[in-house]
Amino acid sequence: MKTFSHAEFIASAGRLADFPPPGPRELAFAGRSNVGKSSAINALVGRKRLAYTSKTPGRTQTINFYELGGGARLVDFPGYGFAKVPRPLRLQWEQLVGEYLGAGRALAGVVVVMDARHPMGPLDRQLLGWLGDTRVLLLLSKADKLSRAEQAAALKTAASASTHEARLFSSLSGQGVEDCRRLLQQWVAADRENKKPPAKGN
Repeated sequence: MKTFSHAEFIASAGRLADFPPPGPRELAFAGRSNVGKSSAINALVGRKRLAYTSKTPGRTQTINFYELGGGARLVDFPGYGFAKVPRPLRLQWEQLVGEYLGAGRALAGVVVVMDARHPMGPLDRQLLGWLGDTRVLLLLSKADKLSRAEQAAALKTAASASTHEARLFSSLSGQGVEDCRRLLQQWVAADRENKKPPAKGN
């Protein structure tokens, strides 16, 4: 069963005690508020409103868990980096995500969603440093808003600032959707079989 052929909400957790029991391999999604993370998730699973999209940054305040096909889960982290969110709430979110990363989950990898027009900002770099040696995909969203030359420049910026895989993506045009599905499915399969992930660029 393909990973993204099925998607069902299972839990919304505002604290460690609310996390569903670990088990299936998990693909976590992180990104600054309002960069198109929810739209990217919806595009990957082929659903319009699995993950709620909003024009109000900072709306998602919990970690949301979704059951996927083939014995996998999707984990949607709260958005980060929105200045108008009160500092205590930002710290609460950071603590929650930190508890997830330190809880020994079966994490196959983290997809860090960035606006392709403004990739690799200071908070993105901070998050990547925080993730350490976790397997990461840099998903450059809203690529449809860029020319081909601008898209190439965005990829170059991501590649020069990180050793992680980077892909252009658009939930509107469909650019990169199937490619990212295949890559993430390979991650889940490789993690399940305790094998190394596919080499960068494959």
